Amino acid sequence: MDTIGGLTGVRACAGEQALEVSGKGSEVFAAAARRLRRVVPYDAAAWIGTDPATVLPASPMRVENIGQEHCETYWQREYGAHDVLTFRDVARSAAAVATLRQATVGNLGRSVRFREFMRPLGYVDNLRAAFRIGAGVWGVVDLFRAADRPPFDERDLGHVAALGPEIALSLAGLAVAGRQEGGVSGASDAPGTALFDAGDRVIFADAQAEHWFAELGGSPWLPLTVSLRTGAVASVVARARAVAAERESGPAVIRVRGGSGRWVSIHASVLQDGRGQAGPVSVVFEPATATQIVPIIVEAYALTQREREVTECVARGHTTAEIATRLRLSSHTVRDHLKAIFAKVDVSSRGELVARLFGEHASPLLHAPGADIGHVDV
Repeated sequence: MDTIGGLTGVRACAGEQALEVSGKGSEVFAAAARRLRRVVPYDAAAWIGTDPATVLPASPMRVENIGQEHCETYWQREYGAHDVLTFRDVARSAAAVATLRQATVGNLGRSVRFREFMRPLGYVDNLRAAFRIGAGVWGVVDLFRAADRPPFDERDLGHVAALGPEIALSLAGLAVAGRQEGGVSGASDAPGTALFDAGDRVIFADAQAEHWFAELGGSPWLPLTVSLRTGAVASVVARARAVAAERESGPAVIRVRGGSGRWVSIHASVLQDGRGQAGPVSVVFEPATATQIVPIIVEAYALTQREREVTECVARGHTTAEIATRLRLSSHTVRDHLKAIFAKVDVSSRGELVARLFGEHASPLLHAPGADIGHVDV
């Protein structure tokens, strides 16, 4: 049986075959696709790693049998118009899996996705699922069936749902893995800015924006969908337009790992002139702060809410007694939580915990005077 773990890279689009870039270890989505095809046949698919808070695409990504001409408008279609069964709809649902036929009660013509993508290509149904750990969505999948197959049924939904938690755990592992493939070294901390026109093409970019694009495996002067991780840029630009049009609530921001393993924050907003007319989309790239990244890292280790609170106190340098007072727990209970945290993160001391969870993204709080992050007696 295939296992689902390790790393895979990103390709935003593919032709008649799946494209992904191998990383260290087995490929998460490649293994998932092999297993799923045995029990849930499909004709095309998009497997997408996401920012667990915003459900915007991060990495990895694997796309099967979807041509480049359709990928160019993938995210514009997702965020640019009101549609049925968006990824965010699926992510917020109780089951985290549904079909377009279910969502439209059989009236597929209600869906923009059906009218503009599925029907022209002969697809008769679409299954979407979110890969969740708690409230965090680590990835989504888009499966399509052509007219020579029956629509997806409850059995298919059950198979996809059963596979979801394992995929989510593997994707969460990517958040704490080492260096990615295809990045650049010596990254600067200076922010970079690029402006996108109405056709989502870069019209201006500063030198730092070019640097950040390279860190994401692409170039501002090439189509976003042919780059390794810059599909995330395309989605955040589309999200910014949706926010400006009041189809979505803001902000349009995503956290994504660059090729060097560094986390990058990408924020987009629609500029306006003095008359309030919409202009280009401004995209700002900068190193993600610890405040932005720590929730992802902590969630990747599946810590409970109380364990997260204890971990935050440890990061702030509080002693066991101080943590007990702050959280209104006994010192014995705090030690029990620390044991559980150490076991999940595979460390044996506070210092190792802070280094593992916060590492290069360490907050200034970790370096505050008197911070005690040495060995803890549990």
